[in-house]
Amino acid sequence: MKKLLYLGVFLLAFACHSGTDFSPRKINFDRDVCYICGMGLTDQRYNAQAINAYGEVHWYDDLGCLVEDMDSPEWKKWCGDKVQLWIGDAGSGEWIDATKAWYRYGDHTPMGYGYAALKNKTADSLMSFSTAVERIRKGISMREDFVKKKKMSIHGGQMKCAPGKCGGGKCGNK
Repeated sequence: MKKLLYLGVFLLAFACHSGTDFSPRKINFDRDVCYICGMGLTDQRYNAQAINAYGEVHWYDDLGCLVEDMDSPEWKKWCGDKVQLWIGDAGSGEWIDATKAWYRYGDHTPMGYGYAALKNKTADSLMSFSTAVERIRKGISMREDFVKKKKMSIHGGQMKCAPGKCGGGKCGNK
């Protein structure tokens, strides 16, 4: 009797998950933000999304943010037994399966990692998903230069303090 009960619970759980819609979702640019960095999504050509077995979606503004989430302790728990990864094609913006896409390096992406996905292999898209992910994990990205440029544009190249508000001359003012 217990075996039948367990089998029934298993089948019910399977039935609930088998109807999950794993098709890519449309971005609501007024509301959807990157799960990792909280930035608003701006460019579907580089944005990604992950859909878990419960139909929940995590959005990412760059492949690098997706990889960061994949490396988190919460990832496997959130994914459950299945996850579908979508990424925007850098040429057309259409959603493509991130694990089957080809990747090139050197694009100016929203968070500066520099990896662009393409549906079809071209002369400049030489990497598989797993290779691009491994390179990001090893720190091979344009991110460091991206962050430096963003800080310089915000602070004009150096920190400026109001008169009498400097923390002991740390920015050069006394």
